[in-house]
Amino acid sequence: MRYLCAALIAALAGAGEVAWAYEETIVSEGGTLVGTVTLEGKVPKPKGYNLTTLPDQFYCGRISDGQGWRILQPFQVGPAGEFREVVVYLEEIDKGKPFVEKSVPQIEAKDCLFVPFTSVVRDDQTVTVVNMDPVMHDIQAYETSNLGARVLFNVPLPMNPAHPRNLKDRTDAGMYHKHMAGPPMKQLVNLTKGRRIFVMQCGFHAYMESWGLAITNPYFAKTDEQGRFTMTDVPPGTYKLFIWHPYIRTAIEQTVTIGPKGTVEANIVIPAPTGRLYANEVMDHPYNRYNVLEETQREIDPMIHKQDH
Repeated sequence: MRYLCAALIAALAGAGEVAWAYEETIVSEGGTLVGTVTLEGKVPKPKGYNLTTLPDQFYCGRISDGQGWRILQPFQVGPAGEFREVVVYLEEIDKGKPFVEKSVPQIEAKDCLFVPFTSVVRDDQTVTVVNMDPVMHDIQAYETSNLGARVLFNVPLPMNPAHPRNLKDRTDAGMYHKHMAGPPMKQLVNLTKGRRIFVMQCGFHAYMESWGLAITNPYFAKTDEQGRFTMTDVPPGTYKLFIWHPYIRTAIEQTVTIGPKGTVEANIVIPAPTGRLYANEVMDHPYNRYNVLEETQREIDPMIHKQDH
């Protein structure tokens, strides 16, 4: 919990300031903001989890390193530094285009992963969490406060009743590939005043992690596979552009000026953080890690994806 609280507090450093009430209107002279986000420097090491210490090691081990370890890399970065799963948003906009009222944001538990890793929600909005796996998950969501982390919700995430319930040995669990949605769990994201960040983890599988940012206006985007983003119908003016990722410890922002029906390009380069970012960072030398017996390593077969350290 200490490390989770530290991560929450650090994430808030890049969350910007809370804006005033937002008014929806028609934007007739709106401009467009495009750009890229690049991580410069060495990509931080991932987190490592010993599968033998956690439930469902055979099924969840279908994505693993072949040595009995599950790897979680919070930094999704392409070969040229394309920084993916980063939220980019504008502040100081009090009037503009309406929010796009689509379906409630959905997070899926699939192959013992929470997807997506980062989400964007409105405060006081529900999110839907669905279990696609044939194993039980438990969702625990937290926000930070002056007194530390505060629980937003903690509920079991049941699986689809059509899944077999006897996936005990390596053959059954490892070879089973069906994904079927369990009952959707709708949970309200109601953050303490001034808070913008929440994190969701699985109470059974510690490597399942997903982060959310509460936005105050509809001018936001997530970077794609090429690290690109686009915002449209931006009212002409000068605004603060914020870039948020839960494991970037410092606030990243810049000022942008949008002209009537104009297009502005903002290419942001973020220095890669250095030093140890989390307690369970993957170590350089395998002999320093908790031992996983060779027999167990052979049984935990990464059938879907073999992960790199």
